Amino acid sequence: MQITRKLAILADAAKYDASCASSGAGGRNSLKSGGIGSTEGMGICHSYTPDGRCVSLLKILLTNFCIYDCAYCVNRVSSNVPRARFAVDEVVRLTLDFYKRNYIEGLFLSSGIIRNGDYTMEQLVEVARSLREDHRFAGYIHLKTIPEASPELLALAGRYADRLSINIELPTEDGLKKLAPEKQLPGIRAAMGTVSAKIEETLEARKPATTSNATPKRRRPPRYAPAGQSTQMIVGADDADDRSILLTSSGLYGDFRMRRVYYSGFSPIPDASSSLPVKPPPLLREHRLYQADWLLRFYEFGVEEIAPDAKAGGSGMLDLDIDPKLAWALRHPEKFPVNLNTAPREMLLRVPGLGTRNVDRILIARRHGRLRMEDMARLRAPLQKMLPFIQLPDHHPRKRLDDPATLRAQLAPKPRQQDLFA
Repeated sequence: MQITRKLAILADAAKYDASCASSGAGGRNSLKSGGIGSTEGMGICHSYTPDGRCVSLLKILLTNFCIYDCAYCVNRVSSNVPRARFAVDEVVRLTLDFYKRNYIEGLFLSSGIIRNGDYTMEQLVEVARSLREDHRFAGYIHLKTIPEASPELLALAGRYADRLSINIELPTEDGLKKLAPEKQLPGIRAAMGTVSAKIEETLEARKPATTSNATPKRRRPPRYAPAGQSTQMIVGADDADDRSILLTSSGLYGDFRMRRVYYSGFSPIPDASSSLPVKPPPLLREHRLYQADWLLRFYEFGVEEIAPDAKAGGSGMLDLDIDPKLAWALRHPEKFPVNLNTAPREMLLRVPGLGTRNVDRILIARRHGRLRMEDMARLRAPLQKMLPFIQLPDHHPRKRLDDPATLRAQLAPKPRQQDLFA
């Protein structure tokens, strides 16, 4: 099979993996010694780093052959799709050729399971090793790791890759048993734990040592997955509600210091199992989960606040018509209005429309004087959303919070045409 045909098949097969955003990791200094590649430059961009830079990645599978039969996966062993497999040197050559043409700045490489986990992981690691050592490639590399692979191979993978990811696939163990019985949640979590422990161990070992004249400097170990690890959950393939999904995410962040959890709405696939839904979930559901994830990570919210269960009067699902922070505020009108001149940071973070940067600006500005409405205009924040929930010397929301239902109708965005068909 020609390499262009392989590329068409294996790039298309990789499109279902959402966890390929670049980490924004710094370069590996190979350019100083004549190496090629960089995570710093600009190319034809497809992903955004946390600091706002655009980067482009060659996103492919090593192969879409797979010995597993996960019901939700288009590449499952029973699926009737065209199959292809790259050789290690073909992936290396493609990556270098695309980089030299300024099409990409890095590689995202995943694979179906061939033979067994160790054999597949060896092939993935060899691609990264060859790029780093044989060709001195200093660009970004993200490897999708195989949970069944040995700890030794996971250790090697992190030595060459900027980021590692192990997909948890589904939010509950029951869902995994039903739709992917060959995958075991304890094994997935054990592999995540191995990667997390190695990251922590390497960070600790690389800290500058306090040395005296009599103590020689210790040699720092090589970096290990400096951009951390990430994972992905499929949304809507099973009957897990949003609360279950967020509880799983919260546990992953706490247990393994996960850098990111990605949410991928289930897409119907050819020859699908009868156990799968016929239609995908609404696009807004995936969007709301990302917003809720942000609240967990940066706004000091708990899952029980974002998606309350039936005992707390909730349904376990996020509202689709309004964002989760606004939904929480409308459920708790007694917490508002918030006095922007006196409220602590944790309460400012709960004001709809206020982001972390603007909260920090408010805390700095109010040291020098009392804030007024004219100061809010300078924040470039959505005043219409904020005004019912804040109090200033020249502004009080009066009784708007006494009728949350009416306020909700006023603040809910009008549905766009594409949302009506989502």
